[in-house]
Amino acid sequence: MFDDARPEGLTDALLALAQRYGVVPDFWGFDGSHQWVSPGTMVDVLAALGVDASTPERVAVELENAEDEVWRRMLPPVVVLRQGATPHVAVHVDDGAPVATWIELEDDGGRREVGQVDHWVAPRVVDGRTVGRATVEIPADLPLGWHTLVAQSGPTVTRSPLVVTPARMELPAGLGERRGWGFMAQLYSVRSTRSWGVGDLADLADLGWGSGRLGADFLLINPLHAAEPVPPLTPSPYLPTTRRFVHPLYVRPEEIPETAYLPIAERSLVEWQAEVARPMSDDPGPIDRDAAWAAKRVALEVVFAAPRSAARQARFEEFRQEQGRGLEDFATWCALYEHYAPDAWPEEAQDRNSPLVRRLRAELADRIDFYCWLQWVADEQLATAQAAAREAGMRLGIVHDLAVGVHPEGADAWALRDVLASRVAVGAPPDMYNQQGQDWSQPPWRPDALARDAYRPFRDLLRTILRHAGAIRVDHVIGLFRLWWIPQGRSPHEGAYVRYDHEALVGILCLEAQRAGAVVIGEDLGTFEPWVRDYLSERGVLGTSVLWFEYEDGGVMPPEHYRRLALATVTTHDLPPTAGYLAGEHVDLRHQLGLLTDSLDKTRADARAERERMVEVLRSRGLVGPAPSERELVEALHRLVLASPSVLVGVSLADAVGERRTQNQPGTDQEYPNWRVPLADSAQNLVTVDAVFEHQRLRSLVSVLGR
Repeated sequence: MFDDARPEGLTDALLALAQRYGVVPDFWGFDGSHQWVSPGTMVDVLAALGVDASTPERVAVELENAEDEVWRRMLPPVVVLRQGATPHVAVHVDDGAPVATWIELEDDGGRREVGQVDHWVAPRVVDGRTVGRATVEIPADLPLGWHTLVAQSGPTVTRSPLVVTPARMELPAGLGERRGWGFMAQLYSVRSTRSWGVGDLADLADLGWGSGRLGADFLLINPLHAAEPVPPLTPSPYLPTTRRFVHPLYVRPEEIPETAYLPIAERSLVEWQAEVARPMSDDPGPIDRDAAWAAKRVALEVVFAAPRSAARQARFEEFRQEQGRGLEDFATWCALYEHYAPDAWPEEAQDRNSPLVRRLRAELADRIDFYCWLQWVADEQLATAQAAAREAGMRLGIVHDLAVGVHPEGADAWALRDVLASRVAVGAPPDMYNQQGQDWSQPPWRPDALARDAYRPFRDLLRTILRHAGAIRVDHVIGLFRLWWIPQGRSPHEGAYVRYDHEALVGILCLEAQRAGAVVIGEDLGTFEPWVRDYLSERGVLGTSVLWFEYEDGGVMPPEHYRRLALATVTTHDLPPTAGYLAGEHVDLRHQLGLLTDSLDKTRADARAERERMVEVLRSRGLVGPAPSERELVEALHRLVLASPSVLVGVSLADAVGERRTQNQPGTDQEYPNWRVPLADSAQNLVTVDAVFEHQRLRSLVSVLGR
């Protein structure tokens, strides 16, 4: 892999240390060129992993310490394996000392003895102690679950989580025989006459019910992850403060049982706030989350203060206990964010275990209770939405979206600082769309720290999201394999890939999804090693096929060549709706925003050529006539996707009603109202939840899907 062309400073020792920690020293650029990571970037990335590689002497010390660390532990911090596998596990004890090992099965499922295998390894002197290595073999017939591997040598007993994951996830009954289709929607953008300016969880229940009655099998929505507890709220659902918990902006106050029993004065307070917020649902301008949340928060505080029945209070306490420390930390962060100005936190408050934070947990107990309660009522409304979707006939129901990462100053960055890397951000190297690379500003998991914590933070967020989900879409699923780390102070093109234990992360994802009865969809667009898609397919994880991105032999890939295990769509939320795309409006918008890298004429010509190639494919298949209308083209494109073998086909709700405006324009922040565009039709008339399923254009497209 390494040759004489590598930069000076990338010594064999530095490369060996980087390999030890999963830091990749080179990569292939989007133009096919082989590129080396600079020595300075390598040193900075290793520093973010807690490794000092600043001098050749420190590199030698860190290499020695990395090997010693393995021998210091009696057992690895965690063992993750596929069901049916028989991996060998190293057990370290004083040289020559006897050791006994066994497995304690999950939920008091009993005990299994573990036998040693004849595999001699020379002892090693570590910290003045001679350590020997015994090797044990894990039995092949362990059940799925989170078990415990135990080793005992003399008085010393060590326990390590042992996670048995599915070798392969199977499709739900019937989906393998008959494909499913569903809508894809940005929930906040789809409002009803009862919404408080933003589409909410009651609207989600109605959308799920209406979609199911039309024959849809799923409804894929944007991430519902929480934003800041007080304005200004970050509009992007892909830059949340936490990925585990729900944005309370989506709660419908009237759907909380206690609201119905409020005294007249308190009920009037709720109604006054609703009267302020509901008219915003008729506003065709950008969605104002701040104003909607300001009104809704007042109403929710009134409802929170109302007494709950003994049964309701017990359910709240059970939810709180079930969600554990993670919920308490999130609610504490919200209370602290409210208590301090966002940029005025004292240094001691940055440590969740500091004396100051312990004191404030007591002083702010009522606010912490409020933020825990918000998660409980959101959870109840999510359960109602999923139940409505399934009762309407959906085979999957609601499909939740998992963002790549979190805000660098958010709740997860505060509570999970031990397993998130500091002084680096996640992004992407230069590509054909952004030749400077991208910095997403999100702190990445530390792969070493995540393993030391037995992947519990990852497991916990999955369990919470999957509570009421028929499937989960993992945005940028390649992030479970590798991420582009950009050291603080460096530009996006000066990053390096850091590898993760994908066998562990994908395995745990499959385990938790299978236990929840959910399908896993990995958004696997972009550039990465071809074997990744094969690996995900082998594990039963669906990929993503987008019509405009599927090419073969220099032309449009025939949909018959798409993968079977995939969600196939015409478009995605990162592209304009199809009507706008066909009209080339995305080119004009990028020109207005100064985002074009080529001339306007060339970009328009390229877009026109791409459109004509696709229209010619439609004509060659008899899907359109000589002069198709916009609606006919959109429907024909969906007919084309329906020719694929993919088990799921997704339809953008924006495409279904003829919306032309994009929800997100990459490369912009304040220049465009990203993630704030309300759903409208081709004439820019707002389309509400109340009217969407009677929309003529939607019903015409649904008839295509039904055929």
